[in-house]
Amino acid sequence: MSNPSETSAQIIQAQAGAAPIEYAFVLGTGLGSAMEGVEDAVTIPFSELPGFPVPAVSGHAGNLIVGTQDGMRVAYMQGRTHYYETGDPRAMAVPLETLAMIGVQNLILTNSAGSVKADLYPRSLVLLTDHINFSGTNPLIGLASDGGFVSMTDAYDPRLARRLKRAATTAGVQLHEGVYMWFSGPSFETPAEIKMARTLGADVVGMSTVPEVIIARRLGLRVAAISIITNFGAGFQGGNPTHLETRETAMQGAIALRRLLRTMLRTKEEAWGIRQPGTPR
Repeated sequence: MSNPSETSAQIIQAQAGAAPIEYAFVLGTGLGSAMEGVEDAVTIPFSELPGFPVPAVSGHAGNLIVGTQDGMRVAYMQGRTHYYETGDPRAMAVPLETLAMIGVQNLILTNSAGSVKADLYPRSLVLLTDHINFSGTNPLIGLASDGGFVSMTDAYDPRLARRLKRAATTAGVQLHEGVYMWFSGPSFETPAEIKMARTLGADVVGMSTVPEVIIARRLGLRVAAISIITNFGAGFQGGNPTHLETRETAMQGAIALRRLLRTMLRTKEEAWGIRQPGTPR
């Protein structure tokens, strides 16, 4: 009997074709419009894909869209399921395993995040360079044998980061860099927690992305992540975040994000070199 990832991969390939998909994008809260311009698009609701959790949070459409963009085969996940919705840090494991099975090599994660730096204003784009897992959990807990011992050095792929920075320059999009701290949610952080995040070296805070990065690295995917700043953290620069503010500000910032991602697809890729069997991509 096929597992959920294998079944979902078969459904996707039956509807969208079996050609490998070079880039997959996970779109965060309010960022669904960032995938506009996909040609020959095939839309598959998450509800039709076994193991794909259906998002219950507004701003997440819950569709997988496969098509062609700027000559490349791409896939967009319109939404994700968060740890705080299920209490399961592996909630995104099946979708990511499925993407790996259908040939995805590069994963670009996006999210809405709060700023704890005075120069990162709402609607700013931040390329993540590292993260701090403050949630107290990990999606690899409980895996058999040594399957959970995954290196997180360069978890955010330096070559993908350079490609995105080149694309930002070409597109005229300001792209900051920063460290993301993952809080479990769903309540927003307290002013004291925001102060702690700044002290520990975080630049942005949020409720997603980190478990996906960990799972993706175990699968050997190259990963990059971009935050759209939707608010200042609680008690910082007058920050008092709400979900409505997060969704509406993210929708405004999606215009620059869309331009950045489209330009990245057109940007010449560095030579990856020859990957030895059994080594991460």
